[in-house]
Amino acid sequence: MRWTKFTIDTTEDAEDLVSALLYDYDITNIEIEDKAAVTPLEGEDYEELVPDRGADDGRSRVIFYVEEGKDYGKLLEDIRLGLDDLRNTADIGAGTIDISSTDEKDWRDKWKEFFHTFTVGDYTIIPSWENVKADADPKHVIRMDPGITFGTGKHESTRMIITELPEYIHGGEKVLDLGTGSGILSMVALREGASSVTATDIDPATRDAVSENFQRNDLPIEKMHLVIGDLSSDKKVQSEVGSGYDVVCANILADIIIGMLPAIRYAIKQDGYLLTSGIIDFKENEVKDELEKNGFQVKLIVHDGEWVSIVASKKE
Repeated sequence: MRWTKFTIDTTEDAEDLVSALLYDYDITNIEIEDKAAVTPLEGEDYEELVPDRGADDGRSRVIFYVEEGKDYGKLLEDIRLGLDDLRNTADIGAGTIDISSTDEKDWRDKWKEFFHTFTVGDYTIIPSWENVKADADPKHVIRMDPGITFGTGKHESTRMIITELPEYIHGGEKVLDLGTGSGILSMVALREGASSVTATDIDPATRDAVSENFQRNDLPIEKMHLVIGDLSSDKKVQSEVGSGYDVVCANILADIIIGMLPAIRYAIKQDGYLLTSGIIDFKENEVKDELEKNGFQVKLIVHDGEWVSIVASKKE
C-alpha cells in the first residue's frame, strides 16, 4: 500500500502542540523527527535508542500519512489554518507542509534504525527484529512493531495507562478500550486477567493492526471485540459497545474525551474506573471539571512531560 506523506516543519517546543492539532482531525499515525537528546526510560537496558543525528538545532518535523488516492484538500487547508492559529501563542517555526509519497514497507523499515526494546512498568515491548531475553516473563512481553496505526507504548500518554492498568485489573474484569489503535492497551488488559475487551477506533486500518498484534502475541482474538466508529455520536456504535464495563481506557485527546463522557458514563459500571490519557497539560483542569460534572470522582492525576493521565471512578 502507498501513502501520501505530509511533513510539517516546526520546532521541538511546539511538536506536541502540532501533534495535538493533528489529533483534533483524527490523525493518529504521527511520526516525530528531531535531534533532541534522548532520555532513557526507567528500566531500559539498551545503550542506544537512536543513531547520532548531529547537534540539536531546535527544529522538529511532525509527519503524518494519508492513504494515497484520498482527497486531502480540505484536511490540508484546515491544518494550515490551525497552524496559523498556533502562531499566535507559540513559536512553531516555519510551519510549512511538505508533501511526498512513501510505501508502507519502506516506512516500516525506516523504524528499524531506532525502534528498539524498551520497558514500561512491568512490560517489555519488543519489535520483531529483536530477540526476547531468556529470563523474560512471557506474561509481560509484548511483541509490537511500529505501524501506520497509533500506539507502540513509547508515547507518554500510552505509557501512563500501561503502568496504571495492573492496579485496576485483578481478574475477570470487562474492559472498554477507546481509540485502541494498535490494540496495545487491550493486550495489556487481557494479560492482566481481564475476561474480555471491547475496543473502538475510527480508523478501519485498526482491524488488520489489532489482528496482527494479537496473533504475534498469542492472544485469543475472540476475547476482543472491535467496533469501528465514534462512540460519542454514533448510536449504532453505542448500542454495539453496550454497558457494564469495570474499566474504561480512553487514551485519546482532551476534547474527544470530554465529548465522549456521557457515552462513557452509560457504558461504565457504578464504581467502575475510567483511565484517561492523551491530555495536554493545559487541558488538565478542563478535563477534571468535566469529569466531575458527569458524575465521576477524580482518584489520581499523573504527569509525564507535557501529558496528563487522570483516573476517575463513576459515582451517583
